[in-house]
Amino acid sequence: MVGFKRDRRCCSQTCAVGRRKQKSFALDRKFSFRCDFLLSCCQQINQSQTTSNPLNESLIQQREEQALKKQRMEKLKALETAGFCTFAYRWNKTHNAMELKTLYDYLSPGEQVTQVGISLAGRIKSKRTFGKLMFLTLEDDSGSIQLYVEQQNLCSGQDSYRCIKSLVDIGDIVGVQGWIKRTDKGELSIVVKDWQMLAKSLLPLPDKFHGLTDVAKRYRHRHLDMIVNPNVRQVLKQRAHIVSAIRELLERKHFVEVETPALHRIAGGADASPFVTYHEALDLQLTLRIATELFLKRCIVGGFEKVYEIGRVFRNEGISTRHNPEFTSLELYEAYKDYQDMMNLTEELIQTVAKQVCGTTEIVYMEERIQLGAPFRRVTMNDLVKETIGLDILSYEDLETAKRSLAGKKIEGMEMESIDSLGKLLSSCFEHCCEKLLIQPTFVLDYPIEISPLAKQHRKDPRLTERFELYIAGRELANAFSELNDPIEQRERLMKQLQGAEQVGKELDEDFLLALEQGMPPTGGMGMGIDRLVMLLTNSSSIRQVIAFPLLKPE
Repeated sequence: MVGFKRDRRCCSQTCAVGRRKQKSFALDRKFSFRCDFLLSCCQQINQSQTTSNPLNESLIQQREEQALKKQRMEKLKALETAGFCTFAYRWNKTHNAMELKTLYDYLSPGEQVTQVGISLAGRIKSKRTFGKLMFLTLEDDSGSIQLYVEQQNLCSGQDSYRCIKSLVDIGDIVGVQGWIKRTDKGELSIVVKDWQMLAKSLLPLPDKFHGLTDVAKRYRHRHLDMIVNPNVRQVLKQRAHIVSAIRELLERKHFVEVETPALHRIAGGADASPFVTYHEALDLQLTLRIATELFLKRCIVGGFEKVYEIGRVFRNEGISTRHNPEFTSLELYEAYKDYQDMMNLTEELIQTVAKQVCGTTEIVYMEERIQLGAPFRRVTMNDLVKETIGLDILSYEDLETAKRSLAGKKIEGMEMESIDSLGKLLSSCFEHCCEKLLIQPTFVLDYPIEISPLAKQHRKDPRLTERFELYIAGRELANAFSELNDPIEQRERLMKQLQGAEQVGKELDEDFLLALEQGMPPTGGMGMGIDRLVMLLTNSSSIRQVIAFPLLKPE
């Protein structure tokens, strides 16, 4: 920003302001003209500087980074010249930051414990110098703690202090040894006796408030996001805790975890577009799996009664706040059970995980208070649609009459021309009118047979299947069936599905059908999106927030 000041010493006249006479510095005409001219020039310069030019901004940023990197490279060489190993092999830690804060919580201001040696390592996040005393903030995986660096306490005295003062930067990873004390101001600190550079950071960290605010940059440089925003690491830790809690529950119930292939010859188990790849040695086109379902069912055929898999699934489809091309799913299958049993298990699983991870079954998601502890509501899709728009779709005898009745409702975004059955019409009404209203946990039951090719026909209504989806906060979280185990009917359903226009080029999975012909016992199965569950329990608005490295377009 360019500016100037009027020099009052150049003005010696007095002037009258308004009706009152007041001593002031007046400007002669030439001086006033020069000031106005300079002011105009400054405004033009400042306007040109603030005009957004991405190329110039990027170039300036690159030059700044290069200059800072050069400075840090010089400090690196200076440290090596001083005899420091700048990229260490290891460091013996006795504690982490949180352990120290817990162990020495009892210390009063000014009190210290010199008898116990402390060794800690982490990244320097801040640095303040006051003559022969420095305060640094060291952050490790558990939290942060203050380093109290005084020249007289260091083993190497003045030389060591000078190195820390001039050669240690914010972002460097260091190891320190010393003892614990609480400062007069009450801050628990490590009094540093000795230190070692463990990894010299050659690039500066982003500015805390302005350096990493662009969302795309945060996800693209996720390692920086993790360093600068501790909440990012916390969410990923909670994710790991959630997955562990799921495994613990299923293992207590004697489910066996299996690993099924990620490379499939035929994409099956879901209605989704696959990623296609090629195996050179076998001269074979393969796809990345879009679901784990069909191989897990083969395990049930093979004699396992309880199996599950937590693994990556890949779908070549759009990206949104709820969708990522690769995501993690839980699928489980239990012989001699049906979709009612799967509802009970799903409800228990979510309540158990919420208690372990959140400490409560009452959570807040996007300002909505959600009760996970109460029994989840169970309602059929048709009843929900009837509640919402006042039409009983399944009561109509023909499709056209139902469409005419719906036309008067003027449902936003719903196109009825391509819908060719009552079941699909019911499903479309549900998607457009009901989904977003299901804030509290709700099992939506009895899906139309047209959209559920792998689910068993409903024992009371042949137009429907024994299938449910669980909705929480307006989003689908789980999907489950009484699994179709009749190989003849399964073949017919899949053949009919392949006749759809969107299924051109797809083929039947004969290996799966062959396994069914061997005989699969009555089975209940359930699939759940781990990422969406993590979003719910960590109050995250986007799926990218709960994935360590989400897929992004190249810069």
